[in-house]
Amino acid sequence: MPLTLRDIDIPPSWLALHIAAAWVLSLVSPPVFGDSGRVVGQVLVVTGVVVMAVAALQMVLSRTTVIPRRNPSALVTGGLFGWSRNPIYLTDAVILSGAILWLDAVLALPLMASFVWLIQTRFIRDEEARLTEAFGPEFDLWAAKVRRWLGRK
Repeated sequence: MPLTLRDIDIPPSWLALHIAAAWVLSLVSPPVFGDSGRVVGQVLVVTGVVVMAVAALQMVLSRTTVIPRRNPSALVTGGLFGWSRNPIYLTDAVILSGAILWLDAVLALPLMASFVWLIQTRFIRDEEARLTEAFGPEFDLWAAKVRRWLGRK
């Protein structure tokens, strides 16, 4: 079965596109972050990948989907999800910021805002609607306690 645009309209594709844009901008960006930016960037990328894997594992162990636009079968509220309603998207943003530092691409910093806006409008709002429909008051209670990106209320 051939791939459709809907099949590739997933957060990892958007993350890869933003990292590719950061790389292109790194070719014309003045050097600002230097060696320390490279090291901090590498730490952020590795940390993001590890935390993403832990969040995905939590979802798998709860027997719910990690794939956007699919209906959830469980509401995961503990562990990393006790600190962020969207730890995987948060780590996507951490990975992008790490890549920007690693590439020393100061001109790519606006891509962070672009990425966050895109993820919120294309994925998070739809997922929150699905969670509200599936879990109602349980989702509302969790959303009242945990911020969309990071932190407890």
